Amino acid sequence: MPDPNQPAASRVRIAGSELTPLSGARRRQPTDPSTDLSISVYLRPAEPITPELVGELAPGAAFTRDEFAARFGSRAEDLATVATFAAAHGLRVERSDAARRVVVLGGPAAAMRQAFDVELATFDFDDGSYRGFDGAITVPAELGGVILSVHGLDDRPLARPQFRTLAARPGATGTGHSPVEIGKAYNFPTTATGAGQCVAIIELGGGYTESDLQKFFADNGITPPTVVSVGVDGAANKPGDPADGEVALDIEVIGALAPGARIAVYFAPNTDQGFIDAVTTAAHDKANAPSVMSISWGQAESGWSAATMQQMDQAFQAALLLGVTVFAASGDNGSGDNVADGLAHVDFPSSSPHAVGCGGTTLEESGGKISNEAVWDSATGGATGGGVSDAFPVPSYQTAAGVPPSANPGGHVGRGVPDVAGDADPATGYEIVLGGTTQTFGGTSAVAPLWSALIALINSDLGRPAGFIHPVLYARPAAFHDVVSGSNGAYRAGPGWDACTGLGSPDGMLVRDALAATTGP
Repeated sequence: MPDPNQPAASRVRIAGSELTPLSGARRRQPTDPSTDLSISVYLRPAEPITPELVGELAPGAAFTRDEFAARFGSRAEDLATVATFAAAHGLRVERSDAARRVVVLGGPAAAMRQAFDVELATFDFDDGSYRGFDGAITVPAELGGVILSVHGLDDRPLARPQFRTLAARPGATGTGHSPVEIGKAYNFPTTATGAGQCVAIIELGGGYTESDLQKFFADNGITPPTVVSVGVDGAANKPGDPADGEVALDIEVIGALAPGARIAVYFAPNTDQGFIDAVTTAAHDKANAPSVMSISWGQAESGWSAATMQQMDQAFQAALLLGVTVFAASGDNGSGDNVADGLAHVDFPSSSPHAVGCGGTTLEESGGKISNEAVWDSATGGATGGGVSDAFPVPSYQTAAGVPPSANPGGHVGRGVPDVAGDADPATGYEIVLGGTTQTFGGTSAVAPLWSALIALINSDLGRPAGFIHPVLYARPAAFHDVVSGSNGAYRAGPGWDACTGLGSPDGMLVRDALAATTGP
């Protein structure tokens, strides 16, 4: 219901804020008006952040976090305007962060309804319930160019971890490898340990135990890295959840391959608010100062609002300006990406043109050398995600890559996913310690930390952040093992870039040399 004190004509819609109810969801009842909510409101930057600006940044260069805040943070007058708006609607400003361009507002659901012109309600679906709304979020016209997106009014579970275990496959057999063995097969640099770097890991559930980490690193003869947890939006390191496997996989892969790097794990609720707040918190974290970010959570683009995808992509652009390279898993459900409509879909955030999308392979190696590598595609154990984005156009670095039209009717042309690949098949996967026992994990969840560790090593070796690596990677196809056989459903592998494994799996030293040749002091 619109605010009776606010004429409808004086309000504007937040573009792309509409969300489709989850499949099978049923509206049960209106949200209790007295329910206290906390939401994140993202504002415009003082100076626009554009793909062109990111592309113009000299390779290896980056803004300091203070420089970024001064040039691209929120304007003081915008923060004040939002505070005035909040007070006028009975909301409180819980905190504001000019660098992240976010104001966190708290207050009762009734006040949120009037402030943003939405009818909040409880929706039931197969796995539980969530708070949501129909239609679009609106704000007073004078805030239309100030507020870019609003997160937290809808609290549905947003993403899923992209890992698979060998034990989950009926009758499955395979040969697991230590992450170190996989790094050796991919010729990871041995001239650095990741010292001086921090890798940020985004987690939307689960936790880790010190005993698991101690056992894993002791079993592999590795001095344990420094691992710290950072709570976002009330979340924390809480082991005892099915997502614990994701957390263990991410930390142990990175820690094994870049043991000198600091690992900061950002725990957030599995909502659009939690996800984007974790990303912006990590990117702008002065205390840990990550230079790489690993994301192994996502879902099909069709499950996101357009506003959230655009704001997340903006957050990734900001990260790149800060020298933070972002890696995101491309999904474990083939070209359909777990959407039951018979069409091809790609996973977000890997489809963001400012994240490095990570696809999956089946890796066969012997004596530290690759003997065979194909697209990861198992009828019972998952398959790599990949395809053509419906949300983002073809970025400049992919114009010569040969991205095909979408396999869907109409042949839409868009951003191709993934960019790179690595071992993801549980049958040839990573030996990880979870719950005190060694288990074999796979999924594209393993590929994001694999590549994150590689870039941490390279950053440490070169003494500078790699930042926006897409143009360098696409200009150096010789730095990859080209994967030419296999399919993920709607798309097949072939010479050069393809919508299953991207450019291919890394030759770590050649990736290092490519970045060394193009980065400046």
